[in-house]
Amino acid sequence: MDQTSPFAITISRQLGSGGAYLGQQLARNLNIFYADREIISRAAKQFSVLEEDLESIDEKKNSFWESFLHSFELGFSDPYKPPQIVLPPDLILFNAESEIIKHIAKERSAVIVGRCGSYILRNHPNHLSIFLHGDIAFRIKRVEKLYNVTEKVAEKMIVKSDKERSQYFHSFTGEEWTDARQYDLSINTSKIDPDNSVKLIMKFLD
Repeated sequence: MDQTSPFAITISRQLGSGGAYLGQQLARNLNIFYADREIISRAAKQFSVLEEDLESIDEKKNSFWESFLHSFELGFSDPYKPPQIVLPPDLILFNAESEIIKHIAKERSAVIVGRCGSYILRNHPNHLSIFLHGDIAFRIKRVEKLYNVTEKVAEKMIVKSDKERSQYFHSFTGEEWTDARQYDLSINTSKIDPDNSVKLIMKFLD
């Protein structure tokens, strides 16, 4: 990868594998832009909604329609029910975030986390795609510490996140999220911890 011209590093990650931490460290070491919340922020402005509301459906499949159908299941008998926030359907949100990711990658070198970035930038001429995964016990311990939750809650969070991200990725790419063949690097951070993974990637870039 040519580091003398704008380049993109995309990170796909399992919850608890250290994706955000590793991405931030890479961006800091390379002195380039770190894009995670920036994508949410730009999309929220585009749809005129709060970032926290948009974040609740980010990287989740059928977020809008599931909520819409659920409202019918609940019924409309309560006349005092507060109005629902209208959020963009998942396909519209995906397309918007895709354009944001492409724009970021075009305007500057960046580390981009999640949101099918590896697939969206698959034709980018200067792109390194990375997939981070880890053993379940390792990931549970990280999630316990990061979110200050019990082991049982951490495990439920991981199972839910893995399912949602897998469905989301397959829905928009037709590919399997955990298939290592579609990434340039696949790293088990429970074997090579996030700090050493950063060193490994930096060495790979050199």
